[in-house]
Amino acid sequence: MPTDATGIDATGDATVQGVSLRSLPKISLHDHLDGALRPATIIELADAVGLEVPESDPAALGRWFAAQSDSGSLVEYLKTFDLTTSVMQTREGLTRVAREFVEDLADDGVVYGEVRWAPEQHLARGLSLEEAVEAVQAGIEEGEDIVDRSGRSIRVGQLVTAMRHTDRSLEIAKLAVAFRGRGAVGFDIAGPEDGFPPSRHRAAFDHLAENFFPVTVHAGEAAGPDSIRSALIDGRALRLGHGVRIAEDLEIMGRDGDEVQVRFGDLARWVRDREIPLELSPSSNLQTGAIAAWGTELADHPFDLLYQLGFAVTVNVDNRTMSATSITRELSLLVDAFGYDLEDLESFQFNAAAGAFLPVEEREELVEIIAEGFDA
Repeated sequence: MPTDATGIDATGDATVQGVSLRSLPKISLHDHLDGALRPATIIELADAVGLEVPESDPAALGRWFAAQSDSGSLVEYLKTFDLTTSVMQTREGLTRVAREFVEDLADDGVVYGEVRWAPEQHLARGLSLEEAVEAVQAGIEEGEDIVDRSGRSIRVGQLVTAMRHTDRSLEIAKLAVAFRGRGAVGFDIAGPEDGFPPSRHRAAFDHLAENFFPVTVHAGEAAGPDSIRSALIDGRALRLGHGVRIAEDLEIMGRDGDEVQVRFGDLARWVRDREIPLELSPSSNLQTGAIAAWGTELADHPFDLLYQLGFAVTVNVDNRTMSATSITRELSLLVDAFGYDLEDLESFQFNAAAGAFLPVEEREELVEIIAEGFDA
């Protein structure tokens, strides 16, 4: 669709139909805490605990993360987290990172966000799992208060995450349920996807289902449709973390002008017809090679195909530090790649609101906030 986007500026913003994308209300569903640290904070926290960093200048460190992340491999991409998690091993470090996470979301126009992180990765300096979750929640609440005092509003919930290549998922699932009502709104599994299917964590997912606790699962990023199938069947996932490779279950039969004739596989049809949200992260999907089957440019991303076919697509950052990005920047990139207008961008936010792990009344409030913001 036509747009008057003037290009992405230094902050990742762009103007569409005379409106700054940063000013619009947005929802963030797929955003990793250990992938969203300010480079300056990494340097300061590393200095406090005596850790060496690759670069001592924040701008240079930011460029280092971007370069390390452009590998085309999820495994290599994940290695950058060794640095970020190393400065998130104390109560003070976790609280600061979480507080700044919330502030940065609000500065990007986000009104509701879910932050995913794995408590089991933050115990090296003596914290218990419970203490780690409490430290992050303290930071979230501090950040929300700071935003409120500035005259804005934001709410952020925790997606307590287990690492799929370890054996603590049931323990982490119980932790997530224990913190329901104290900050935790959902559960996830993350880490190397290929070779570690959701079926390995069936006991954890059984516990979550028995307690009616919402689940999203990383699937369809480094592995294909079988991983997505396991997320839905074994994980009872209500959303798909990335899920981009659901497009492998679509067969392009032909084209008639701008219209594409597509044959759906059973899996793709189920995901589309059930409106299971896809937590797509365009820049990250390009960096990790998740869209390698379709090409090497953002314009090759099957995002637009999935959108035009009626999938519940949402726009996310995955890891702001590694991809040097924001929700605003991701929307700007999609506008440039596919010519979206404000109505399209509003649809992505409505999809995210519908998929948020909140009671229906609160999801409806988000829809109203989005509609009012886009109308204004």
